[in-house]
Amino acid sequence: MKPMLPTLAFHPPSQGNWFFEIKYDGFRCILDWSEDECFLWSRNGRDLLPLFPEVKKFLDRSQAIAADLLPLKIDGELVILQTDAKANFLAIQKRGRLRSKEKIDIAAETRACKLLVFDLLSTNSIDTTSLPYIKRKAKLLSICVSLQFSLAPSIQTEKVVQYIPYYSDYQVISEKVVHEDSEGIVAKLGSSLWEEGKRTSTWLKMKNWKIVSCFITALDEKNGYFHVGVWKNDKIQALGLFINGLDKETKMALKNAIRKNSDVKNGNFLRIQPSICLDLYYLEWSEDNLREPFFKCLRFDLLPEHCTFETFSIDNAVFPEEVTISNPDKLLWDKQDVTKLAYLRYLRGISSFMLPFLQDRPLTVIRAPHGIFGEAFFQKKRPETAPDYIQSFIQENSAMIICNDLKTLIWLGNQLAIEFHVPFQTIKSNYVSEIVFDLDPPSRKEFSLAIQAAFLLKQVFDTLNLTTFIKISGNKGMQIYVPLPDEQFTWKETRLFTEFIANFLITTEPHAFTTERLKKNRQGKLYVDFIQHAEGKTIITPYSVRNNEDALVAAPLFWHEITEDLRPEMFTMNKVLDRVNILGDPFATFFSCKRNQPFDHVLKLIQTE
Repeated sequence: MKPMLPTLAFHPPSQGNWFFEIKYDGFRCILDWSEDECFLWSRNGRDLLPLFPEVKKFLDRSQAIAADLLPLKIDGELVILQTDAKANFLAIQKRGRLRSKEKIDIAAETRACKLLVFDLLSTNSIDTTSLPYIKRKAKLLSICVSLQFSLAPSIQTEKVVQYIPYYSDYQVISEKVVHEDSEGIVAKLGSSLWEEGKRTSTWLKMKNWKIVSCFITALDEKNGYFHVGVWKNDKIQALGLFINGLDKETKMALKNAIRKNSDVKNGNFLRIQPSICLDLYYLEWSEDNLREPFFKCLRFDLLPEHCTFETFSIDNAVFPEEVTISNPDKLLWDKQDVTKLAYLRYLRGISSFMLPFLQDRPLTVIRAPHGIFGEAFFQKKRPETAPDYIQSFIQENSAMIICNDLKTLIWLGNQLAIEFHVPFQTIKSNYVSEIVFDLDPPSRKEFSLAIQAAFLLKQVFDTLNLTTFIKISGNKGMQIYVPLPDEQFTWKETRLFTEFIANFLITTEPHAFTTERLKKNRQGKLYVDFIQHAEGKTIITPYSVRNNEDALVAAPLFWHEITEDLRPEMFTMNKVLDRVNILGDPFATFFSCKRNQPFDHVLKLIQTE
């Protein structure tokens, strides 16, 4: 069964009753589920289910309650979610290439895929493709409710099958897609039928295009591709190559101009000095390659010298339009060769993972106006000169900064706020949101003590059935998080727990750990800082960069990564974003596990000791 396909569009439809869905980049497939068997048919008719056993396992658990709905056919996309609104195509592509059952099972366990469903083709042998889109969508939602599937794409839930909702307001979904750097939007006419194997104009795909202004550097006569670049430090920086989007007349005119003016000919490869400027659509840029480049227009108004890598880098990052980036070339970390622009690009890229931990929390930042070369200072209060969109919360007669959105994060980064520290509760609650144990060795030379303490605590927390998360501090230690159910536990109750655990550590290994607050009296031991977990105290936010010479990051880790070979220096700003893109976010399920934490039971155990 061939899927229905959308037509590429560059603008949203202006007339008609249209609805909009976020477009996810993965493997298009049709779920074919009956009482006796189950398949995931790809676009070319291949069953993908053996490659993704987590889908089969999840559906098997729902088999009994789905009995009255089977056989069932649903249209969807098989993805590995990066965020709730963005899939990681490279990750799902890598999964799809695995053939070893052992490797497939490990991958399914460590980073499970999601089956995002968006259309209903049949249920209980009743064909629904002739129903209008909006009715099919309502029936699909009802089925997802009945089968207890997730009612929206979510990286937080372990439910593998997830429903893609629609938006009726294009502006709302467009802002979300840009903020999350999603693949794009699919517009669907409310009256549209599901037509097998047809590319239709009743479904339109609008990709989340970025635009680059560049110049042509060469033509490959063998395959017809044009190579493009921009200026970077008086040298040409290659961006990639393109062929799509050109009409015959423009393509021939470009080829003739290059043949006439080429200064270097190497067989079929013709080079040309920068002179022909143009705009290209593209989705992403990496490793000197534009992903899905598409010709937009020639730029006769633009000089080649105005096509610069600095402009491209700023535009490629898609910073909020409310924020003006200043001094992008300013060097902040000389050892890591990190400029201000590179730092802001890191914040933009990591924002979807970092912002949930800043949400509704009074913020303390460490600003370093001159990078690591000058003095740094703490700032809590909202500056009077801050733009109107910077939110604040009045605390002790002071307006404290609240960082709830991307534009605030990038504005703070542009002010060279390097470190982001938050309290252990939100402005909306008097209760504790999470417990954090700070494992602080004397220096990085004794980092092995933090590893030893982490192993011990992991054993204890597993015994207590507590779900925990761990991150490197970005300096010399590690921090272990215990998420708590919302609106339940007081500072007094959490102090009972933190003190109990700290005493357990120093009793178990008195020669390695201490709760002595004075550094001079610690005798080379690791300090178990449970005092810091208190009202008014703060902790470095997950994914915040640290103001040290290595540009290290307070990087979340997977528990299986805690080995004797672990070192803080492994987690620089330059590496952490790539790491998240490849491995995923170790804190992905942090908030979803809060409600199921048996912390009340643990407290009762301690109180009876």
